[in-house]
Order: sequence, then structure tokens, then C-alpha cells
Amino acid sequence: MKLGVLFGGASNEHIVSISSACSIINNLDKDKYKIYPIYISKDNNWYTVLEDMPNNSFGYIPKSKKKIRNVFKYLKQLDCIIPVFHGKYGEDGTIQGLLEMLNIPYVGCNVLSSSICIDKAYTKYVLKSAHIPVVADILIKYIDNKFYYVEDFNYKEINIIEIDKLIKEKLNYPVFIKPSRLGSSVGVKKVNEFNELIDALYEAKELDEKILIEKNIVGQELECAILNGIPSVVGEIKAADGFYSYDAKYNNKESITIIPAEIDSNIMEQIKDLASKAFKVVNGSGLARIDFFLEKDTNKIYINEINTFPGFTEISMYPKLIEYGGISFSNLLDTLINLAKKNL
Repeated sequence: MKLGVLFGGASNEHIVSISSACSIINNLDKDKYKIYPIYISKDNNWYTVLEDMPNNSFGYIPKSKKKIRNVFKYLKQLDCIIPVFHGKYGEDGTIQGLLEMLNIPYVGCNVLSSSICIDKAYTKYVLKSAHIPVVADILIKYIDNKFYYVEDFNYKEINIIEIDKLIKEKLNYPVFIKPSRLGSSVGVKKVNEFNELIDALYEAKELDEKILIEKNIVGQELECAILNGIPSVVGEIKAADGFYSYDAKYNNKESITIIPAEIDSNIMEQIKDLASKAFKVVNGSGLARIDFFLEKDTNKIYINEINTFPGFTEISMYPKLIEYGGISFSNLLDTLINLAKKNL
């Protein structure tokens, strides 16, 4: 099978995408697939990679590469594609739409689910409509050098002093400031008071015009992998930085994962049921990783977000959760490729 592996792109998660692609390429069965690594640079030029890619060398950028002159023609020769993108311009339905137009099977979620789940705010609207619990939040938009408070799709201009007042009324400090359409915790800040709020909002607006301010949930960070609609065992993240920031995920060796999570078996089943339901609600296909909070004092479960193409590095939770269920990294990739061929 001629298998394309697409990675890189213009997202802030460019380096993470490359690292995931390295792990995937090095775990594919070379007897089954002729692999075509395709690198998209940050300025959206497409290249074939001519060098062997290292296994999970974080920070690696392909050096020996050749520019693809006719992208459509090059893609059309392939039997299937794994679009290994995290964040905008790849995990958001754009690449998925391109591949559907070209009638090429691809691994992962479809256009609709990808475009819903890339936007944390919109994901919450959809999940709440299905009565799935999500973390309380305030949605802010930054348009034409002004902040707006968005409630029920109504926009009200607001300044930072008024945002501070809203937080105290609706959420209480500490809160988390999140760009709505980025992953890997890029731009996420924990904010304890007004001065920190100013810095976090101004940093977030440079990354995305939509900004979520979320309530801090004291408890456990939990994750569940979905493969072909079936939930995995639930795993737990113990983050080194107090929350699972970008640095805690990729740079701090003191962050650990626990599989299975140290939770009651009934709660484990509730989380798996919620993960399955959420995957259906967003019209998911192939795979996803669904992240949860379990509140310490109440045992309430909240969905944090849905990742339609989660990290696939050697330290990533998704392949670890699936492997715990008895499916190796290599067999996981075989399964996803077979699903892609069936779903076209």
C-alpha cells in the first residue's frame, strides 16, 4: 500500500506534529506499506522528505527534502493518508476536506467532527446540548482591538476590569485562560489574580481571537482513548507544573502518566460511557482522545476537551492507553488504516 504521512503545517503545534509523525513512521510495518513522508512547512510549502526520520526526536525538522510542484497529482497516487496534524490548519477539517475532494482515504475524524472539536468553545456548546457535563467558563472574543463578552451568541463590549468582575461573580479565582482553537496547552495560563489576568489575556489574544476563561477544577486529570468508537481504560496525568502545560507535556520529565487511573471502578465506567457518548455527539470516526476532570470533593466528572488527532509521540497517552488494552503501536496503526479504507 502506498501510504502518505502528512505532518508539520502552519499550526503552533508544528514541532509536536513532526514528533508524532516520526513515531508513526518508525512504528509502521515496512513490509505492508511503502511510506511517503510529506512535510508541510510553516509557510505552507509541501515537500517529500528524502532522509530517514528519527524516532521521536523532539525538535527535529527535516533537512533533506524536495518541494512538491503539483500537490494534487502527488497525493492522488497514494492509497491512504495519515494526516498527523495537531491544531489549526490540519486537525480542524481543512486537510480532511481536501482529501475527501480528492477521494483519498485518510485516518482519523471527518470534516465535521474535526471542525467542531478544534474549537473548545464550540465543542462545549455541542456537548451541553447533549447534557454532557463540561467545565464552567466565560467566553471572550477580541475583535478590532476590543474585548467582547459572548453569552448566548450575543456580544457585549467589555474591558479587563469588567472581565475581572465577571470572573469573581461567575467562576472565582484561580481560572485558566485558553486560546479556544489551539492544542498541546499552547497559550494556556493559570491565573490567580487581576495582574496575571491582564498578561494572560493579552498573550491569548495574540494566538486566537476566541478566548476561554475556565473554572479551576481541583482533582484528577484523566484521559480516555477511543478506537473505532470503543473506549479504552482510563489513564491519569500527574503534571509536574501543577497543570498539564506545554512544558509539562514535552519538556518536564517529572510529569507522569498512570494507567489505569487510580479511581473507583464505577467512576471508570462512567467516564468510559461519557467518552463513547461524546464521540458520537461530535460525529467522531476512527480515533480520538477525550480528556476529563474528576473533582476531588464531589466526584463530579467534567469533559475538558476532545482531541480528534491526539499526540502520537512515544510519551503520548493515546498509544499508551491502547497498548494497555493489548494492541501494539504497530497494530494500532494497521487498525486505523483499515478503518480509513472502509470509511471512504
